[in-house]
Amino acid sequence: MTHYADTIAVCPGTYDPVTEGHLDIIRRAAGLFQRVVVGVVAHSPRKDTLFNAEERVVFLKDELGADIEVDVFDTLLVDFARKWQAKALVKGLRAISDFEYEFQMAQLNRKLAPDLETVYLMASPEYSFLSSSGVKEIAKFGGKVDDLVPPAVARRLAELFGS
Repeated sequence: MTHYADTIAVCPGTYDPVTEGHLDIIRRAAGLFQRVVVGVVAHSPRKDTLFNAEERVVFLKDELGADIEVDVFDTLLVDFARKWQAKALVKGLRAISDFEYEFQMAQLNRKLAPDLETVYLMASPEYSFLSSSGVKEIAKFGGKVDDLVPPAVARRLAELFGS
């Protein structure tokens, strides 16, 4: 059995944009695993992104510092995890609606890579409502997102949609 303290974990996502909820999950994962790699999905098959991958990486690196690796991928998640020799995928769960999708993905990933564990961290209560799509919608209609995203993201959303 693998001990988490000796394990590399991948925290995958589109991070479009990164929210305080994402950062909370990543930082908590960093306290559990030897090394955490944040995997930024280059092109989401499920939705168009507002920010390009390079900009999303910059937002993450600015907030996470040098201790947490950030890398872009455009492959199967299990192949990205193998590239980094990861033994765990870390995902955040906010509500039961997240669970349905994540359960399906975990089973597919397990079929493709039985040695790769999926670990779920429950969202902290203050972020249990927070989603990137919700942040974009608030910003689009002129709402305040300063306490939901890092400052650089809030500034960029204001540039795109006005303040």
